[in-house]
Amino acid sequence: MTSSTYKESPYIGPKIGGFATKLSWYARQKMFESLMQVARVTPETTVLDVGVTSDRREDCNFFERLYPYPQSLTASGIEDASFLEQEYPGLKFVQADGLNLPFADKSFDLVVSFATIAHVGNRDKQKAFVRELCRVGRTCFITTPNRWYPVDLVTGFPFIHWLPPAWFRQILTWVGQDFWAKEEHFNILSEKDMLGFFPVNVKVTKKHFRLFGPISNLLYYVETENS
Repeated sequence: MTSSTYKESPYIGPKIGGFATKLSWYARQKMFESLMQVARVTPETTVLDVGVTSDRREDCNFFERLYPYPQSLTASGIEDASFLEQEYPGLKFVQADGLNLPFADKSFDLVVSFATIAHVGNRDKQKAFVRELCRVGRTCFITTPNRWYPVDLVTGFPFIHWLPPAWFRQILTWVGQDFWAKEEHFNILSEKDMLGFFPVNVKVTKKHFRLFGPISNLLYYVETENS
């Protein structure tokens, strides 16, 4: 990939919603800008986004909303998000499980996945997910919330995600968060966890995103060309 033609844009995000929604969009845009700087994309760069959703709320599928070159973008997820093809002309949608992507090895210049890995299941499935992204991409950009941030960015609760997983899940059940209490729906990660998922023969560059001081999100740029 050659030097980028992408220029940083002003804030793009939901026009409605409270402070939390706007803060979330601010964080997402900053992580998006980190990607665009490190990946040096051009209009010809082939990109796969793994983890799109059928949810059509304004704050969902933010990468498709921000990415300036939909003609070179493929979006994939387990839910039917084919409407993205109409919303972003040139984009191609492929419904697929991120653990078994229907693409040949190194099919894409860049594979991106934002905060999806926390929702694919147990540690074995999370490792398999990372390996599958690395298989189909020459480079990958993967992000996930940091377990050691004081607030769990998925449930909104402070500190209880620092407890042993069984305790954390029990508390979520007690407070009526049964969906997020299940490991197959939410399995938060630390940096140590993430670094254990990558193949040994790839180059991993890590970056931290901070929100109000502490590290809120973990970002990884992976070069797999020689793997």
